Amino acid sequence: MSASRLTAMAWPHIPTGVLAVPVGSTEQHGPHLPVTTDTDIAQAIVNGLSDRRPDVIVAPALSYGSSGEHAGFTGTLSIGQEATELVLVELGRSGADSFGRTLLVSTHGGNADPVNRAVSRLRAEGRDVRAWAPRWEGDAHAGRVETSVMLAVAPDRVALDRAAPGNTQPLAELLPALSTGGTRAVSENGVLGDPTGASGGEGRRLLDAAIDELEAMVTDWMQVLTSTHGR
Repeated sequence: MSASRLTAMAWPHIPTGVLAVPVGSTEQHGPHLPVTTDTDIAQAIVNGLSDRRPDVIVAPALSYGSSGEHAGFTGTLSIGQEATELVLVELGRSGADSFGRTLLVSTHGGNADPVNRAVSRLRAEGRDVRAWAPRWEGDAHAGRVETSVMLAVAPDRVALDRAAPGNTQPLAELLPALSTGGTRAVSENGVLGDPTGASGGEGRRLLDAAIDELEAMVTDWMQVLTSTHGR
């Protein structure tokens, strides 16, 4: 089955279904990963979902989000929490009104609060909108997990020769300093974790597991809709 990409369609040929929006960011990911890492991963997950379910239509990715915690590094472009929430509310309204339902797939932790607030607002308005994010365990930022996934998604854009450990303390211990001084205050190279040992094989397994989980969620969602409409 071929995936349904909105970027390749003219409006008379666009099917109804679930509009899936990859929600990423443009921010530093250490000296070895591109600043588009979160967006690239979100796009790969949504593409993988649509490969399995042609009723999932892939929207162009939202490449900017709330990344203020990385502002001390060149290349980070943040629109902040309020703007991110507003953009997602308007996208959710448009997508739900046009397709019937909208799915926001976010892979940047800094977007979590604005995504959740946007979904709550949209659902309160009666629109069928849901959000999903991968639940990978491991490094918090630009470590083994993200490096492995990027090796599976775009290995040509991963500079493993420049990969180096950053601050490997647990995220919970870093949060006080992170909240006041951002990532620069706790990690000179922008990495929260250790990319050592990352591999494309591990990344592929992580990616497939995430797509499996998302597919199951969407299947349950659609079954609820079918049973509700069938009554």
